Amino acid sequence: MKGPINASDEYSAPLSGASILVIDDEPGMRNFLKKILEPRVKRVEQAASANEASRRLDETHFDLVIVDNIMPGMSGLDWVTEQQRLGFFADTILMTAYADLETAIAALRAGVSDFVLKPFRANQILGAVARTLDRKYLRRDNTLLRRELLSDVGYGQLLGKSEALSAVRALLHKLAPLPTPVLFTGASGTGKELAARHLHKLSDRAEKPFVTVNCAAISLDRIAAELFGVVEENDRLRPGLLLLADGGTLFLDEVAQMPEQLQVALLRVLEDQRVRPVGAERELMLNLRFLFATNADLEQAVADGRFRADLYHRINVFEISMPPLRDRSEDIVELAALFMDQFAVTLGMPGLDLDAETLLKMRRYDWPGNVRELKNLIERSVILGAFPEGFTGGAAISGTQAIENLDMVTQRHILHVLDLCDGNRAEAARRLGVSRKTIDRKVASWEA
Repeated sequence: MKGPINASDEYSAPLSGASILVIDDEPGMRNFLKKILEPRVKRVEQAASANEASRRLDETHFDLVIVDNIMPGMSGLDWVTEQQRLGFFADTILMTAYADLETAIAALRAGVSDFVLKPFRANQILGAVARTLDRKYLRRDNTLLRRELLSDVGYGQLLGKSEALSAVRALLHKLAPLPTPVLFTGASGTGKELAARHLHKLSDRAEKPFVTVNCAAISLDRIAAELFGVVEENDRLRPGLLLLADGGTLFLDEVAQMPEQLQVALLRVLEDQRVRPVGAERELMLNLRFLFATNADLEQAVADGRFRADLYHRINVFEISMPPLRDRSEDIVELAALFMDQFAVTLGMPGLDLDAETLLKMRRYDWPGNVRELKNLIERSVILGAFPEGFTGGAAISGTQAIENLDMVTQRHILHVLDLCDGNRAEAARRLGVSRKTIDRKVASWEA
């Protein structure tokens, strides 16, 4: 069972975030496994018996359990079978000295992921652990990917250099390393989910799942099973979204439309960081960051009795209000160009020229549907081969002329803001989200 130990070997990367429970009545075997696993994984704990192992599962969640089959009182297979009935959410590797067909069949029926034959070398058990965790994470990622594809989740960047969006970015950077719940508010289409994804990517959970739940889209008859998981007829646990997101971030959108039944259940999860799957006797520990979003007035919903006051105060620890597009009109040029490039590629159709007049009219428009409305307008325009009449500019232009006209748009906008500020360049710079030197340089170039 001897082998070299090197924490930077090929097994370290797939094992690095795992928590493992080793169950064996022999202290020598437990210590051997702890010695080879501890430099490579997040956490290793030991149990000398089936009863001690059960108590540890009640206290914390493990990604993987390594259990010996022959132990006093209860065999490893019997213990695994019993735990399946209670709600057992961990992959299992069985250690056995007997590789007979009967044991193999029993292990498969019990839901064991892999087994190793004693005696074994360090690289053999490390290989089994790496294979098992790879399969576990692949199943999770495939489940989440299929779900996102079916729900047509949109990906994108939090684009824009406006003062309003820069303030949001600054808050996201400040909150990224903290476990604090965040409530994103703002009108539909302002980018609440994009901001939540950006926060997740900035955090130390960036390599873990980001799972979105639309509270308005889950039917009452499947809320519990979809979110919390369910023990099925074969005593196997089908994990819910909370367990699939474990270690990462759960984003709950449209929280104002959350049914009363879900509000009660979620409050307990937030307070205890535990979840009990449907049909399970055991609560499972969670390690989640919760983010929330709504375009409704939650305070009014509480006053009307449609939203629980205790849940509101629990999720509204820190609020970030996403600015409407009309308050960040200087970002429209960058956004429109991005969407035009995207749809020209995805639709396989030629993009349209974003001439000066079109961009100017876009900046003057109120955009009640915010960024989503702008994106939809660009997509329709690419398909039809022209912008709607209200956004139509002059003749198509390109090259140097286009650059000059974009400069003209910039000039008009800055001069308009200067006019609103009665010529105060410092105030105009503040409103535009640029430095005073930028304003001075631009004005000097126009006067030259």
